[in-house]
Amino acid sequence: MRESQASSMSDSQLVLFLLPSLMSLLLILILVQRRQPRFNLPPGSMGWPFLGETIGYLRPYSATSLGEFMEQHISRYGKIYKSNLFGEPTIVSADAGLNRYILQNEGRLFECSYPRSIGGILGKWSMLVLVGDMHRDMRSISLNFLSHARLRTHLLREVEKQTLLVLNSWKENSTFSAQDEAKKFTFNLMARHIMSLDPGKPETEQLKKEYVTFMKGVVSAPLNLPGTAYRKALQSRSTILKFIERKMDERIERTKEGIENMEEDDLLGWVLKHSNLSTEQILDLILSLLFAGHETSSVAIALAIYFLQGCPGAVQQLQEEHSEIVRAKKQSGETELNWEDYKKMEFTQCVISETLRLGNVVRFLHRKALKDVRYKGYDIPRGWKVLPVIAAVHLDCSLFDQPHHFIPWRWQNNNARGSSNYTNTTTAASNHYMPFGGGPRLCAGSELAKLEMAIFIHHLVLNYYWELADADQAFAYPFVDFPKGLPIRVQHHSFTSKNCCIPVFRRA
Repeated sequence: MRESQASSMSDSQLVLFLLPSLMSLLLILILVQRRQPRFNLPPGSMGWPFLGETIGYLRPYSATSLGEFMEQHISRYGKIYKSNLFGEPTIVSADAGLNRYILQNEGRLFECSYPRSIGGILGKWSMLVLVGDMHRDMRSISLNFLSHARLRTHLLREVEKQTLLVLNSWKENSTFSAQDEAKKFTFNLMARHIMSLDPGKPETEQLKKEYVTFMKGVVSAPLNLPGTAYRKALQSRSTILKFIERKMDERIERTKEGIENMEEDDLLGWVLKHSNLSTEQILDLILSLLFAGHETSSVAIALAIYFLQGCPGAVQQLQEEHSEIVRAKKQSGETELNWEDYKKMEFTQCVISETLRLGNVVRFLHRKALKDVRYKGYDIPRGWKVLPVIAAVHLDCSLFDQPHHFIPWRWQNNNARGSSNYTNTTTAASNHYMPFGGGPRLCAGSELAKLEMAIFIHHLVLNYYWELADADQAFAYPFVDFPKGLPIRVQHHSFTSKNCCIPVFRRA
């Protein structure tokens, strides 16, 4: 009995002893909670622990759609929602206004923030992952080299040369991968443009082989394990960088020996002469430009080939536009295209704009909030990832009529078809069309990409008819790719104004 009373008194004393401490702890928790900002986050789901919703977000889908995951989330939560993607709490934006706001406030409210695996494979000095002053310096170098003057005097001629090199290899009624041919064209162009490498030479072909392995790793799961695509890509990256460094050393040695350098017009020579970048910075810059200039442009050209084969009216109008350019050149006794010819390709630019809008080569961007941001009543906490989804805006039916259809006439200022279906608002297009990003990080190679597409389309429609040899379509993985490589069958022709019809193919 006495033991029970003693125990009871002991418990009571213990409670009385701990009570002040518990009250103090509770008070501290209340004060801390009051000091923490109360965010009004957008609706959404954070998914599974650790994984979040990343697997569902990255599930492949048709590139001309948003995919089931995105469509369901927008339908349920709206155009701005929260999620957990790539291992971080994220605000996903399919809102045109917010996307523009994010890009225009780069460096002030938001900052580029790609997953570490991207930086690991492209390099810490890659323009894709750099921020702040170093990004501006690297971008300035690229813009100087890709200046308007160089596009007119150097690059246009080289683009046409590499286009003809690829197209002239196509045999009558042959079947091949249009995607591979587009990649061959853009790789040869960039290899020549960056390091003066000649197409078909052993060193160029070896570099191309390593680059293919490298690209497979860039778009693969970042698993640095033996046998994985990512590990192989890291090994190819090392091989490519050694190749570039060897070329650098050869250039520097020739300069020291006073040998005239005939290769100053390429990027490597230009950087060595006009910049103070370190060897590591130059290597990462060249690798990142080879990646950006080859991969995105080749996908865009493959998409144009795909969309045009399903739109005979657009092909016919292209043929008429480009045959008129050729006739004018014959009258003046010229053969090579010049800048004035390029500026006459007005409907071609409509086709390019529509290809980039519908195909969405770059579907979303990676950003991070530098400060707490409020937009349309929602809070974006500092440190959260932000994904402006460019594709969602380009496929928004409130901004573009029939957004899932290929309608290049929507980009004409004057509606030649006289149909309300094609009279999309120019204001919406100019404000929300962002295939090359926007703000301070606007793609430095955007004008070169459009030039490549225009010159390739010029010679394509004047010399070939084509059709799909097997059913295929573009998929987003989220990188855009054709599962079968876009197999096409081509038939050679010489277009004239009297021959405007699309022929029926002769089946083998």
